[in-house]
Amino acid sequence: MSRVCELTGKAVMTGNTVSHANNKSRRRYLPNLLNVTLMSDVLGQSFKLRVSANGLRSVEHRGGLDAFLVKASADELSLRARILKRKIAQKIEAAAVAA
Repeated sequence: MSRVCELTGKAVMTGNTVSHANNKSRRRYLPNLLNVTLMSDVLGQSFKLRVSANGLRSVEHRGGLDAFLVKASADELSLRARILKRKIAQKIEAAAVAA
């Protein structure tokens, strides 16, 4: 399982651990990934996603999973999130045509 946020695309970064004697050794900075269940109001379903803590704050700030996916660009989303985005957009469009 890759260490990448499904919503924001935040992934592993690399850098140096620098000691007091200024010795440098390579290390990995891992994102704070959480397994969460997010509810889609438009689809009426819940979805399990692996999201970073920062991504979860962004979802809450934008007003939920649906609002986040509508505004998010598809190139930083995972394949599952892109499919969700497409389903939500189709459902919103169908509701707008029906109204």
